[in-house]
Formats: sequence, structure tokens, C-alpha cells
Amino acid sequence: MFRNRNNMIGMLALAAITALVGCHDDMYNQPRYEPLERSDFFDDHRASRPLVAGTVVYRAPRTDDVLHTGRKDGELATKLPVELTAALLRRGQDRYNIYCSVCHARTGDGNGMIVQRGYRQPPTFHSDRLRGVPVGHFFDVMTNGFGAMPSYALQVPTEDRWAIAAYIRALQFSQYASADELPDDLRKQLNQPKPEGAP
Repeated sequence: MFRNRNNMIGMLALAAITALVGCHDDMYNQPRYEPLERSDFFDDHRASRPLVAGTVVYRAPRTDDVLHTGRKDGELATKLPVELTAALLRRGQDRYNIYCSVCHARTGDGNGMIVQRGYRQPPTFHSDRLRGVPVGHFFDVMTNGFGAMPSYALQVPTEDRWAIAAYIRALQFSQYASADELPDDLRKQLNQPKPEGAP
């Protein structure tokens, strides 16, 4: 038993010595410059190098126009910075159904599928408050997030966020348009009597 104990102590001592010999703090104490430290290697004696002329930060948000910020002179945009077309609305509907309807529902009432399964309910787009906000509000919320809603800037490109904002306006209009705002052919359809048996 004594012999086994000595063997065990010997093995532990050998392991400790091996570990100490193998330990180096080279990875921790690497030769490196700290930010803004002086360097004799470069002629200007700065370790931190200036950016190459024309360098653009990858995925850096642009802050110089309405299209990329949703704001004009610091205020939320009141008009779309893109042309409102049927194609834009179709694209907005497509992107809305993919990214937004799970929470906001396809009708915009805020009762999407994951809300029905317990997720926090967002406000309806048909409230007086949201019908009264500038269209830039929807772009801004998609870009930066708001409350429980995260930013979708990485998932949804800039132009698609504007298409979704336009489609949200169309959803709102679909629930609150007056007969006077409809085109003549649709207004005539409203005034026609329904055929018997029609729902």
C-alpha cells in the first residue's frame, strides 16, 4: 500500500511538472498594440492606422436620405420615397405575409398565429392612432424595432420595408375607405342589389 501511495505521489508530481512546463502565457501576453498606442514602425508613429480612402463600413446604415432613414429633416416621412404602383403593393403584400402576418395577421388586426399561441399582441393597424401616423413610422419601426418588436433591417431590404409600409396603408384604407373615395365602377357595384341567395 505504501508503495502504491508513493507511485501515486510520483505520478501526480510528474503531471504537475509537465503541466507547468507546458504552460505559457504567450497567447495571453501577445506582442500587440493597444488602441492609439505609439508605434516606431510607422512614420507617423501611430499604431492605429487610418482607414483607406473610400472605405465603406459593411452594411453601414445610410443616414443621408429619406429612402434609408424614413425621415426628412428629422421628422418621419409623410410620403413614400418610392413610386406607388400596383407592383409595389403586390411586393409589399408578399413581404408582409412572410414577415409580418405571423404577429399582425393578414388583416392587420394584430391577431396573428403566434399571438394566438401566446405571444404578446401588437396593436391593430386599424386604430385611430396608427391610421394617423406618418407612413415613415412603419418604416422606422421595421428598421429600428419598437417595444416587443425587434428590428427587421437585416431580414428585409430597404425597398421591401417601404413596400410593406405602402401595403399597410392599403390594409388601413381597405377597412376605412368611404364610398366617395372608391373609383366609379366599384361605387356602382355597391349600389347594385345583390342577387337572390347571395351572402
